[in-house]
Amino acid sequence: MQKKTNIPLGGDSLFSADVPRPLAERLRPRTLEDFVGQEHLLGENKPLRKLIKNDAVSSMIFWGPPGVGKTTLAGIIAKHTRAEFVAFSAVTGGIKEIRDIMQKAENNRAYGTKTILFVDEIHRFNKAQQDAFLPFVERGSIILIGATTENPSFEINGALLSRCRVFLLKALTEENILSLLQRALLSPEGFGGQKITFDEDSLRIIARFSDGDARAALSTLDMAVLNGEMKGDVTFVTEDTLKEIISKKSLLYDKKGEEHYNIISALHKSMRNSDPDAAVYWLSRMLEAGEDPLYVARRVVRFAGEDVGLADPNALVQAVAAYQACHFIGMPECSVHLTQAVVYMALAPKSNALDVAYMTAKKDAIDQIAEPVPLVIRNGVTKLMRELDYGKGYQYAHDTADKLTDMQCLPDSLLGREYYRPTEQGKEKIFKERLEYIKDWKRRRKGKKP
Repeated sequence: MQKKTNIPLGGDSLFSADVPRPLAERLRPRTLEDFVGQEHLLGENKPLRKLIKNDAVSSMIFWGPPGVGKTTLAGIIAKHTRAEFVAFSAVTGGIKEIRDIMQKAENNRAYGTKTILFVDEIHRFNKAQQDAFLPFVERGSIILIGATTENPSFEINGALLSRCRVFLLKALTEENILSLLQRALLSPEGFGGQKITFDEDSLRIIARFSDGDARAALSTLDMAVLNGEMKGDVTFVTEDTLKEIISKKSLLYDKKGEEHYNIISALHKSMRNSDPDAAVYWLSRMLEAGEDPLYVARRVVRFAGEDVGLADPNALVQAVAAYQACHFIGMPECSVHLTQAVVYMALAPKSNALDVAYMTAKKDAIDQIAEPVPLVIRNGVTKLMRELDYGKGYQYAHDTADKLTDMQCLPDSLLGREYYRPTEQGKEKIFKERLEYIKDWKRRRKGKKP
């Protein structure tokens, strides 16, 4: 059966001939041979290439940043398959449209025809909407191909994801983008019919600016040519023209998407690795992209306890002060206070002993039987409680010469358990010495008892 594409990927309509199509759409590759990038998937004998060539695609998810070819690959699959191919956008479609498509797919299956459903931006569907696909994927009524810029582990229903193969598409390299730009200048679908003066250095500027996004690169090239200086029938694109176009670069940062978590992770790990330059860079990436400075400040406060701790108790003071400064004056003025805080964290001695102590104690708190609090450290605030020995034998440390007691504070089953194991980093060495003194004092005290 000859395939049908119910919703054209290119967005063609009755009136499309009257509207100039964007350069990226005019140059969209139609075959695997024309496709640029993703060699790890589409090179000779690579898995995805073989699946497409053999018309043997199964349910899959294309995951990658914008402009790397997810929709283009769907279009190529549409041209290679003998199944009915339906393209659908999660941005404009809803449950009613999904149900209509599923019903047609069921009818196709009854006649022995496969249906491939391509869902662009599938992460825009909530989990309940994604559930609508599941029974049809399980029955084989549809082969689902989803495209997403977000991590499927977080954005795709687990049951649905387990039935799909995930292909990771990478950002295009500078050389990939450069070849696309050169093709655009020479191709009849691009600017091949025009005389344009555009040197390779300027093309490289666009390639770097695009951050691996082919669509952004071609859009920038389109704008550069449109704004070029005309001399006779020749268009000159100068460096000044380019600078004007790209001066307002849109930073790759989605405050609710995966890149948000990637960059905050980069900041945290740069501070942990004692790299102040990297820490300041990732901080600026977030703030200049519009991140809430209070969010960043909260993460720095967490870092002060998790990664510095008692190696430098002043780190927490610095972090909280930076949070307060952000609250008082906001951006852009508070950027310097956050810079002070992240540089301080990067240069501070590191210890994760407090975090390890809590996580170890947490495991015991969850896994162990919830033993009652030892009577000796309970408050005997009523007569009945005192009669039940609440607080009996309690030793008030301030009444002793050393301000120490050998009183048991842990439940019997955890007696002797050690959670806090201080390092010798920075000031924590002082706390370690103090803890060793206390433990030695208690051992000696117990040794004197009959």
